[in-house]
Amino acid sequence: MDNPKTLLEVKNLTLKKDGKTLLNSLNLEVWEGYVHAVVGPNGAGKSTFANTIMGLSGYRQIEGDIIFDEVSIKDLSIEKRAKLGITLAFQEPARFEGITVEDFLLASSKYSNSKKEEKRAEIPNASVENFDHIIEKGLLKVGLDPIKYRKRAVDKNLSGGERKRIELASIYVMKPELVIMDEPDSGIDIDSLNYIYEIISDFKKEGSTVILVTHSQQVLRWADHAFLLCGGKLVDKGKMSDMLKYFSNKCKPCDHIGTPDTDIK
Repeated sequence: MDNPKTLLEVKNLTLKKDGKTLLNSLNLEVWEGYVHAVVGPNGAGKSTFANTIMGLSGYRQIEGDIIFDEVSIKDLSIEKRAKLGITLAFQEPARFEGITVEDFLLASSKYSNSKKEEKRAEIPNASVENFDHIIEKGLLKVGLDPIKYRKRAVDKNLSGGERKRIELASIYVMKPELVIMDEPDSGIDIDSLNYIYEIISDFKKEGSTVILVTHSQQVLRWADHAFLLCGGKLVDKGKMSDMLKYFSNKCKPCDHIGTPDTDIK
């Protein structure tokens, strides 16, 4: 793409928490249809950036602006951001006691991006077959047998890899405009990693935009473009191949400009 469209624009984004500056006058543009990566050392503010874009609790009191598809979203709730087609895959997928896999996927499908597909929950004559198709397609996409998994609870009895795949299936049925993946390779086996790659490829083919937050060089190689953060600031950007070389060889631990929370990736 010679002139890519900007889907997400961050303008002078600053986030302070407990007297610490976690994001410091951050400016960047995320192009539609690209796979982007956010890289940097531990404490650089990468996960803070992801949480702020999603509007999680504790990450909403910002300065600056977040523009999504030419509209400011900084004051929108998580639910409203999700309805616009923004979703975040967490490093550690949530557990939901008492919620079955099929209910989890159907709940996700209600946020299916209306720009790409009419919300199934609003189809007047939606049938059981419609919902069965959603569940089957989502689970098969991540290599899970619908017969074995649809009635299982999304709880501690599932392995980390299983929960990761189920979360991935839930994102797939949403057909998001923008999907942010925080450490997608964390705690999973090689098969799960392959399914993640396949779904990212599908998202790209369908025109969705992906932001990867990860330290894995294998995962980073899936990206077209990257942003290098340090101390909550953007210090460089460019082709993934260039950023990977810089990050691998030159980006060493340092006294950050800011002092991000120690649990921020």
